[in-house]
Amino acid sequence: MKITFMGAGSTVFARNVIGDCMCSEALRDSVFALYDIDAQRLEESRIILEAMRKAKGGYGKIECYVGVENRKDALRGASFVVNAIQVGLYDPCTIIDFEVPKKYGLRQTIGDTLGIGGIMRTLRTIPVMKGFADDMAEVCPDALFLNYVNPMAMLTGYMLRYTPIKTVGLCHSVQCCSDGLLRKLGMEDKLEGRKELIAGINHMGWLLEIKDKNGVDLYPEIKSRVDEYMAKPDADDKVRMDYIKNFGYYCTESSEHNAEYNMFYIKSKYPELIERYNIPLDEYPRRCVNQIEKWKKDYAEMLEKGVKEHERSNEYASRIMEAIVTGIPYEIGGNVLNTGHLITNLPENACVEVPCLVNGYGVQPCRVGALPVQCAAMNMTNINVQLLTIEAAVTGKREHIYQAAMLDPHTGSELDVDTIKRMVDDLIEAHGSYLPKFSV
Repeated sequence: MKITFMGAGSTVFARNVIGDCMCSEALRDSVFALYDIDAQRLEESRIILEAMRKAKGGYGKIECYVGVENRKDALRGASFVVNAIQVGLYDPCTIIDFEVPKKYGLRQTIGDTLGIGGIMRTLRTIPVMKGFADDMAEVCPDALFLNYVNPMAMLTGYMLRYTPIKTVGLCHSVQCCSDGLLRKLGMEDKLEGRKELIAGINHMGWLLEIKDKNGVDLYPEIKSRVDEYMAKPDADDKVRMDYIKNFGYYCTESSEHNAEYNMFYIKSKYPELIERYNIPLDEYPRRCVNQIEKWKKDYAEMLEKGVKEHERSNEYASRIMEAIVTGIPYEIGGNVLNTGHLITNLPENACVEVPCLVNGYGVQPCRVGALPVQCAAMNMTNINVQLLTIEAAVTGKREHIYQAAMLDPHTGSELDVDTIKRMVDDLIEAHGSYLPKFSV
């Protein structure tokens, strides 16, 4: 069996996912094909993963493929393809995503999922993923594409609507959502045996139900503790706690992400909100710089002291592969097309995040029904942007980029229409060859 990892120069993530596969008896004998366009970063990953492979007993085989000209060979015959690319990297593209909007007074925290940063990231990533899909259709048409790349809903939605490739989008935030909430509120005693239901869209999947091991609804106790938590000056999750107060439910992704998915918290007219909700503006560029420096130190340390023992993580990828290969069912929170109205009050062409059963037949999404109306309404403010951005990528029309930015909750609440259009034009020019050409 062959498992191909696209963007394997993302060494930390490749180490986690492929290391997880090496921990699985059903997967460890696989050929692990590493692909990247950066030879140096790919070699760093190869060194680390080869050391891990030997430490795990020497099972399987690692192959490396560099550059677009070798992409088909990396994909040829693969059963599973893991996607972890970042088109344009931190420098220059992430810098552009933050610095150009800042000139117009538009501030962001993460900028990788929604907002003007998410729109631009989608537009430069879809052409690359279309290339992957075209190659896969030729050399591994039956492979399952496991997408970890943000903007999750836009990229996964594109793959599912406009390519023949079987695709599921995977995010880290589903499996740690309720655990983090209960720990923050001092309810660790409720962790064991809890039951939950999460559904919505990526990064705004709603914790619709959470019960303890005896079936007792935990939301009343959760809500009784929210005010005390928000009164703490160092509380780092105030936006999501505010969701509980105003919308009745907690959601999957962090407060620094959700601060920019709506029109409520980052407002130039009300700068005091930034301090009140502990919103870290320009957080993603900061993280990028820190992660780059940390990786240099970690890599040097691993070369000197050797690779640490890898313990299987809670990432879904290896569990999905294992369930399909063995036929032993496993449940995930997956990003899939809302075909057949899995969530009845969201559009069918939206990419939704719902419980999925994985077995020998692949990924089977589960029908959830209707979300609480206020939760569906919040999701729709994001889905509008997602659908218009995909439309821009497919049609090549600049007007759809304008419309996506105009309907983005945060952008539209801060800037007027003419300013939004000028900002979009400046971003397109600044990105240059990282973006395709769009008709005016």
